[in-house]
Amino acid sequence: MLSFVAIAALMFAQPASDQPETDPAAESRYLSDIRQLTFAEDWFKAGESYFSPDGTLVVFQAVSTPAPDAEPSPHYGMYVGKFDNGQLSEISLVSDPGSANTCGWFHPSEPGMLLFGSTLGVPADNGKEPGYQRGTGRYRWAFPSNMDVVTLPISGGTPSLLFERPGYTAECSYSPDARHILYAQIDEAKSNEIGRSDADLWVFDTETEEHTILVEAEGYDGGPFFSPDGKWICYRSDRRGDNLLQLFVAELAYDESGKITGIQREIQLTDNRHVNWAPFWHPSGEFLVYSTSEVSHGNYEVFAMPFDAQNPEVSHDPVRITYSKGFDGLPAFSADGEWFMWTAQRDGGNSPDGRASSQLWIAKWNGLGGE
Repeated sequence: MLSFVAIAALMFAQPASDQPETDPAAESRYLSDIRQLTFAEDWFKAGESYFSPDGTLVVFQAVSTPAPDAEPSPHYGMYVGKFDNGQLSEISLVSDPGSANTCGWFHPSEPGMLLFGSTLGVPADNGKEPGYQRGTGRYRWAFPSNMDVVTLPISGGTPSLLFERPGYTAECSYSPDARHILYAQIDEAKSNEIGRSDADLWVFDTETEEHTILVEAEGYDGGPFFSPDGKWICYRSDRRGDNLLQLFVAELAYDESGKITGIQREIQLTDNRHVNWAPFWHPSGEFLVYSTSEVSHGNYEVFAMPFDAQNPEVSHDPVRITYSKGFDGLPAFSADGEWFMWTAQRDGGNSPDGRASSQLWIAKWNGLGGE
């Protein structure tokens, strides 16, 4: 889960690995019936999309394409559309106009209820908010200080605060049973002390209304998701302070009442010189997909990392999933594992004026082994 979706391919150029940029045959082992969901004539940029539990809706953040000679909005709106057999229709804006929004998520048992991060108005920082940026790269994602976790029924109404905490609070997702909500929060005091944004991972218990910190390593930790069985979480971390995000999973600790009390152990999945982010579980829980600069910083691709909960410390080689020039990232699965959805700037995602445009893409998932 990325707080502000991405033209990550424009971060900066770096030498490519020896892996090919484009290989349709290799990609077809994992993905079939590849098609574009959103288009530049409607959307200046769109991305970070997730399915409702029943697979009939998609939530995503986007900036609509402005009228000729007009400037696009500087902030993402939150949108919901109906999904049917690989097509998206009846798309509507659900966030407040002028607000900054990120990381939409559906309630596990009430697909008509949304959860997302929002400023509920114009961001307070006026474009000067802290954020994450690698080196002098053009791409960064911002951390508005007045962003909070909100809920909203898509049937109508206005977003309402679920809870309010000081500083940037976003990157939220539900546990499978809907009792707990993961989120990232910027600790402004720690950030000032270390000289860079320090986001920690917290969990909110909707029954007791208690907040429990889970991960508080120095530096940015974010983008958390529960595993399908609710026993683990995945996330990304910049704790080394080198702006090269690495992937982690952590086994959760529960008390007898079913409350999450912390983590039992943390396992690092990647440890390399690449930017690895946006991890997302497959419904089987047997692997995660994620975005990485392993091919090059000018061509982010989606990889999969096998995961065995019975032997989590056993390392596995990642498997490359997408093979296309331009950014491919922010992957997600439908709950039944039939559909694979991601954000891309591949050929069809470019705008009529030649500008690289992040758009939503969809494909049938063939399986990690290509069966």
